[in-house]
Amino acid sequence: MPAHARSDRPKPPPGVVLVDKPGGMTSHDVVARARRALGTRKIGHAGTLDPMATGLLVLGVEGATRLLTFIVGLDKTYEATIRLGVATDTDDADGEIVEAVDAAGITRAQIDARIAGLTGAISQVPSTYSAIKVDGRRAYDLARAGEEVELKAREVTVSRFDVVAERRAGAVIDLDVVVDCSSGTYIRSLARDLGAALGVGGHLTALRRTRIGPFGLDAAADADAIGDATPLTPAAAAVAVLGRFAVTADEARDLRHGKRLEGAAVRLPSVPAAAIDPEGVLVGVVEKRGADVKSAMNMPEEASA
Repeated sequence: MPAHARSDRPKPPPGVVLVDKPGGMTSHDVVARARRALGTRKIGHAGTLDPMATGLLVLGVEGATRLLTFIVGLDKTYEATIRLGVATDTDDADGEIVEAVDAAGITRAQIDARIAGLTGAISQVPSTYSAIKVDGRRAYDLARAGEEVELKAREVTVSRFDVVAERRAGAVIDLDVVVDCSSGTYIRSLARDLGAALGVGGHLTALRRTRIGPFGLDAAADADAIGDATPLTPAAAAVAVLGRFAVTADEARDLRHGKRLEGAAVRLPSVPAAAIDPEGVLVGVVEKRGADVKSAMNMPEEASA
């Protein structure tokens, strides 16, 4: 559709759209498709998925893009397939094979023992081909340019790392796994580290994100049907992530004017919460400051109309 044909379209209402990203598309591709479908450029996403990966992307539309900062750091769930016996330079199936070792002699007991060592609070080095920036450049751009990339280990938490199916074919073993983890965990790195711990190498052959915090694939739209999706309102999304803090009409007015709510902190938990007015509209995200409540983020007027 030509740009001039879109110029007269009304802006879409602010909200959060859940999308099931197909394989072969980048997260930016999905955002671009959403911009065309909804007629606005003000769309962002919470948490990149590799082109090979499928599954849940959370999009913020218009004023709701401001909520993405509270979503991106939430725990996530992935379904993945790890191939033992083959290592690649990217730690996934898109890379070049760098090592192949016969894994046929690896027992399930050995696999379970090494998985236990990769569960809980662990120190993990991200994949060289990750999107982490090094001196302002993406690590994968440096790696593809032939430059040496050294990424620092980071502390992550893997609260669940379960094998749900095992298939053996000659020299390789394929493991279907489910992983619950903290934000910033690289499932490719888990595959790499499991293979390394077993001495046979490993990489990821499939990856699907099924959950980000309270949001799941059950409510996600196909990437080619974003224009028909029913977005979550900013209030519904914020309450799902942060919990509800009910405010009176007078308190809502004061918060929108940037005022503190004296004495209201006795009703507020110690973590940020979604301030919801009597009409069910999100006023902003509030937090406790001593004996007062202060807005950490006011929603723009379009989100409270």
